[in-house]
This record gives sequence, structure tokens and C-alpha cells, in this order.
Amino acid sequence: MPHTVEWKVHLYLYEDQGRTKARVELDTGDTALTGRGTARCNPEDRDIPVIGDELAAGRALSDLGQQLLRAAEHDIESEEPPAPRKPRPGYGWVV
Repeated sequence: MPHTVEWKVHLYLYEDQGRTKARVELDTGDTALTGRGTARCNPEDRDIPVIGDELAAGRALSDLGQQLLRAAEHDIESEEPPAPRKPRPGYGWVV
């Protein structure tokens, strides 16, 4: 069953009081989710803004990913009853 959709994602980065903050917004057409992430430079390290951007963005995307997984789990649980678990075959030597 072919299925193609387009989801819009916007990633915003900004600095505030020595921290880089990221917000990623996902619009699926049916649902809107927002992931957030932050990073701060250790005062003893050189200030390299791109590193803060990467860390904050990565954390925001990870947060968004976790939200998507939870949403999928919720949708699965609400759609169908849990399937009975099949016993797994044993591996290795029979004792």
C-alpha cells in the first residue's frame, strides 16, 4: 500500500544568557509537536558557537524523536489489542 506524506519541520536556534537554545517544531498536518534542547559552553572552554548549535539542535531533535515514539506507541495501543506472545524457540544445546 503506497503512502507518501510530507511533514514540515522548523528548527530555531538562539542564544540566551550564555546558553544556546533550540526549538524544533513538527507539523504532520494532523499533529504538531515541539522538541527542545539546550547547550552551554563550559567557561574554561573556547567559545565555538557552532558546537553549541549542534548540541542544542541534536538534543531538540532527540526530544522530538522521543515524543514521536511515544505518540506511535499510544496509537498502537489504542488501535489493536495486544497480540498474544509466541514462545521463542530455544537456541544452543539442549540440556
